[in-house]
Amino acid sequence: MGLAPGRPLRVAYLGPAGTFTEEALRASAPAAIDEVPYTTVYEAVMAVQEGRADRAVVPIENSLEGSVTATLDTLAGGAADVRIVGEVIQPVRHCLIARAGLGVHQIERVLSHPQALAQCATFLRTIPAAEPTAASSTAEAVRTVAESDEPWAAVGARLAAELYGCHLLEESIEDRHDNQTRFVWLARGEVEGRAPASKTSLAFWGFNDQSPGALVDVLREISDRGINLTRIESRPRPGPLGRYIFFADLEGGADRPEVRAALTALGDRVEALRVLGTYPRAAADAGRGGPP
Repeated sequence: MGLAPGRPLRVAYLGPAGTFTEEALRASAPAAIDEVPYTTVYEAVMAVQEGRADRAVVPIENSLEGSVTATLDTLAGGAADVRIVGEVIQPVRHCLIARAGLGVHQIERVLSHPQALAQCATFLRTIPAAEPTAASSTAEAVRTVAESDEPWAAVGARLAAELYGCHLLEESIEDRHDNQTRFVWLARGEVEGRAPASKTSLAFWGFNDQSPGALVDVLREISDRGINLTRIESRPRPGPLGRYIFFADLEGGADRPEVRAALTALGDRVEALRVLGTYPRAAADAGRGGPP
């Protein structure tokens, strides 16, 4: 996908401003970007599909919570022209955030997304007078705290504290410090000048998946060619119970002969095969990876 000379890359992301998605975007983005927050993953992805954004950054997998189903469903569904073109692995570091002048033991309520509250349960038990309260996102929780005169705090990202003029009461309050999220960069069509692909993501459906060994037989098209399958899971298909879409990640780009042959053979066995992207794999270290 080419851009007009001098025009910054327009990047949609899961907002509002101050989310962990925006942190991942900023950690991996090229210098010239125009950030555009969207309320949902679906809206961010479809902004690329419909040409309102050049790229999107959305979460696809968390090491504690598993896959982000909204991302998988949108890529396999309405966003037929959108492809994964890069990935970044970002550590999740939760902070306790409040207005200036408030101390930890003055806090009467802690706001955040329910997952963030759950991931910080051990720390929050050290301030029993503070009532955990759900918010639509970590960033929205910080915004609410910033605009309130109440003795409230939020669990959120350091970036949100900076954007909304709050300060950090405590950092790294998560129960598990190995919490990481994988984010993907999305584009419509091919992207010029990116690094060689080393990973391929796909979705497939429509085979006799209720008969014994049917899935194993399909996956032999991958294993018999010496290709490592690094992830596989299923999601319900529209229609009667028992119908599924299978999502898989493979080692190797689709330009490699063995991967290309496996995709061709797999496509012959199923009703539908969609290559969601073939792209450079992020380094094992958190915070590495990025756009093409």
